[in-house]
Amino acid sequence: MVTTAALIVAAGRGHRVGGPLPKQYRSLAGGTVLGHSVRRFATHPRVGTVRVVINPADRQLYDGALLENGGAEAGALLAPVAGGETRQESVRNGLESLADAPPDLVLIHDGARPLVSDAVIDGALDALAGHDGALPALAVSDSLKRAAPGSALVAGAVPREGLWRAQTPQGFRYPAILDAHRAAAGAALTDDAAVAERAWLSVALTAGDEDNLKITTEQDFARAERIMAAQGESAVSPAIALETRVGMGFDVHRFGPGDHLMLGGVAVPHDRGVVSHSDGDVVLHAIVDAVLGAMAAGDIGSHFPPSDDTWRDADSAHFVNHTLAMLRKRGGHLSHVDVTVICQRPRIGPHRQAILARLAEVLGLAPARISLKATTTERLGFTGRGEGIAAQAVATVRLPAGGGDDG
Repeated sequence: MVTTAALIVAAGRGHRVGGPLPKQYRSLAGGTVLGHSVRRFATHPRVGTVRVVINPADRQLYDGALLENGGAEAGALLAPVAGGETRQESVRNGLESLADAPPDLVLIHDGARPLVSDAVIDGALDALAGHDGALPALAVSDSLKRAAPGSALVAGAVPREGLWRAQTPQGFRYPAILDAHRAAAGAALTDDAAVAERAWLSVALTAGDEDNLKITTEQDFARAERIMAAQGESAVSPAIALETRVGMGFDVHRFGPGDHLMLGGVAVPHDRGVVSHSDGDVVLHAIVDAVLGAMAAGDIGSHFPPSDDTWRDADSAHFVNHTLAMLRKRGGHLSHVDVTVICQRPRIGPHRQAILARLAEVLGLAPARISLKATTTERLGFTGRGEGIAAQAVATVRLPAGGGDDG
């Protein structure tokens, strides 16, 4: 029986879609961009295993997007492997990681292409029966022009006959492409088909798909959302209707010994700390409660009880990751959060941009989908007296219609 592995390359740190979060970890139609890419292969009947190549600095993002997500990908998904300085080096690292149990065939796919269809995957695999490699592609149909050097003026036409737009997954016989990548180490080649061509391997053109776009800009992201909405696509089930829900969260901690406060995942200097079982991040705690409220799934204390020493001094980002994984497992996704910090001190303004950036990273949202405000109580009440700090949050989620509390 022919064995096939999918190698999904997601080690890049591109931010052209906006915000500090790498695009492959951005939310998309009830999951993440990378989560959808993985699921397309992990649920394909001809693919046995899936391995993702990641930047080691993104391991927490990866865990939140995939390992905690459960679902169909869990059985086929191998542990991730670290990428390299270039895409070519990342692919070679991924190929080497499969050498202990080598597959017959390997499909190499960009993690930022979440809409690859079964037909494209099947076409690439079918072509490998008679060729060393397979390249899904689309014939160039637009007229092509060449610009004058250093100018925006047209210098001439470029014949489009025989030109194709390359896509992924690019499929190969595993031993051949591994040898080709080893031989090409250090060469600046644009894709795996180029590596194969350099080694004189035969690469067949197969049918691509206009919907198999690579997300590079915010416009691409919007197009992917429209395509998946039209297809009725969600992270757990096709053709499922989504409804909008809103949840509210509130958290408070009194001040105690210390020299900083954790607010939205950022250490804010202060002459006091907070008394808390975990790191006492009122912003993240309020957001967790807001998302749980939108799901009608209890509160933060029921999922992370203070009586459990597991959560002593824990980074509150773990609570967010767990809660968003619950949301994705139900086929939902977070659309927007609105947070208000309530305190007399410290001043939030000087740290607002850093907190927004960290919230965007933790929540997988563009900064434009996050509102962060601060207010005082005019020296009234416990916050006015400087005895503690509070935060309230409102979260807007999209969730399958009729979804109830599954604990």
